[in-house]
Amino acid sequence: MDTPAPSVSVRAGRPTREQARARHEQLLDCAFGHFLDKGYEPTTIEAIAAEVSMTKRTVYARYPEKAALFRAALRRGMERRAASRARIEATYVDSLEQTLVNIAMLRIELAGTEEGIKLQRLINTEAYRFPDIFQTYYEIAALPTVEFLADLLAEETARGTLAAQDPMLAANVFMSMVVSGPVRFLASGNALDAASVSHRVTFAVRLFLRGALPR
Repeated sequence: MDTPAPSVSVRAGRPTREQARARHEQLLDCAFGHFLDKGYEPTTIEAIAAEVSMTKRTVYARYPEKAALFRAALRRGMERRAASRARIEATYVDSLEQTLVNIAMLRIELAGTEEGIKLQRLINTEAYRFPDIFQTYYEIAALPTVEFLADLLAEETARGTLAAQDPMLAANVFMSMVVSGPVRFLASGNALDAASVSHRVTFAVRLFLRGALPR
């Protein structure tokens, strides 16, 4: 008769690297939602920790203060919602004017979603406390599009069709001139229908192109 093998007590091991990363992302996504919906001041570490079934001690071990979690959560949220390189490049068509319209409409589309509007409001509200989040937002959400546009303007300048001697500056001016107005309008709680957005963008793009023509 075989002797039964002694039972072995198996303790739960430490989470794998993938599991730990997934839990961290869950924490940041949850925190992002809380900050968007409630704002910075009313949001608590306790509420976030409870929702993701973590102890406050676990959260504080990674983020010693709420401000650090706020910055990390916003960065994660911005990165998840930023346009991919492929999507930015898909704005290119044979017509320069239409390409610029497409670029502007993509930026407005992303910023004009419910989450995009909440994010704009949160950044505007908390900028006095976290002035660096403006730069973070620009680098993640806007800069890839600005660089793509700057390359395009540089190519057109080399062909002689435009006179954008400082393509990066011209691209940033384009964003301020063509995109910022509709985005601010939407973030303020006003509605803009698709026809109105298209009309404003097309008008601003043509004005920009006239100003960039060789003299």
